[in-house]
Amino acid sequence: MSSFRTMEWTNGNLHLLDQTKLPCIEEIVICKTMDDVCESIKKMVVRGAPAIGCAAAFGYVLGVRSLVENFNFENMSPDSCSSLVSKGREKIYQSLLKTRPTAVNLEWALKQMQRLDYKEHESMGSYVNAIESKAIYLLQEDINTNLKIGEIGADLLGQCRSVLTHCNAGGLATGGYGTALGVIRSIKSRFGDISVFATETRPLLQGARLTAWELTKDDIQVTLITDSMCGALMQTREIDAVIVGADRITANGDVINKIGTYTVSVLAKENSIPFYVAAPWSTVDLGTHSGGDVEIEQRNVNEVRGFGDSVWVQENLSIFNPAFDVTPVEYVSAIITERGVIRGSVDLQEKGLDYEF
Repeated sequence: MSSFRTMEWTNGNLHLLDQTKLPCIEEIVICKTMDDVCESIKKMVVRGAPAIGCAAAFGYVLGVRSLVENFNFENMSPDSCSSLVSKGREKIYQSLLKTRPTAVNLEWALKQMQRLDYKEHESMGSYVNAIESKAIYLLQEDINTNLKIGEIGADLLGQCRSVLTHCNAGGLATGGYGTALGVIRSIKSRFGDISVFATETRPLLQGARLTAWELTKDDIQVTLITDSMCGALMQTREIDAVIVGADRITANGDVINKIGTYTVSVLAKENSIPFYVAAPWSTVDLGTHSGGDVEIEQRNVNEVRGFGDSVWVQENLSIFNPAFDVTPVEYVSAIITERGVIRGSVDLQEKGLDYEF
């Protein structure tokens, strides 16, 4: 496991490690309401597809708990109660769903929560307890899934002594172990030291601020590079493999991940370096054909204008700031999931035969 906790459910509140403050300040944000969770997801206090899904599940619990506390369901007719709860649950679902549009784990987790039918419980209190237990289960299951991905990935990449990763797909982006960084953790645990090159990952510097921080925390050798240095390192054979996470994987095997991932994949292919993606099955979206069908989140242009209190461009400059890009399946050597290693869209479809969204 990683040496820190990305999130904890404590005394009925969601505690999040504030990723906007790292690495300088390790601060906990306490979410007491669904709106607090929505705001934390939007502002990237919590980020990374699996972590967003887990946080949203707890946000759902907080939303339903507030609904129950604000209405006296015991004195309502069954029809009135049913109507109010149904409308309330749908509002909660939609409020959390729209916080970030690209990462499919968010919708996956919320659908898991919606499947619990309040009509099957003798009281609303019993229903709230059931969805709370479900959210706790989803968080632990994410950790277990990442551990399995780490084992499978270590088998595949075990001989690699130097890898490059882009953005942050570690404990901070998941329930606590990591997908891409989970594979790296497993390699170190089983085969000894491994060297990691981490890109800065502009404009919010998730690689510089987060990946480098958590690898250093876990005593894994990491070297920080700018995004534009990847090609030079590959050309000089400094890198054995590339491994990244994903926010969505479509039915044809396209990978949607942090902006810049596509560039890294092209450079890797040009230099005959394997390009691996590590992701839980909840990131696979068999209902969407290809990356071209996915809504790419456009973020605030101020993220590109500067960072923190520093601004380095003139006002009114035209700025383009998509959060993600699409890596076509032909640039992906393999996708590492808890169901095994996937190579190509046919393999993806076969492993998804019992898939439920």
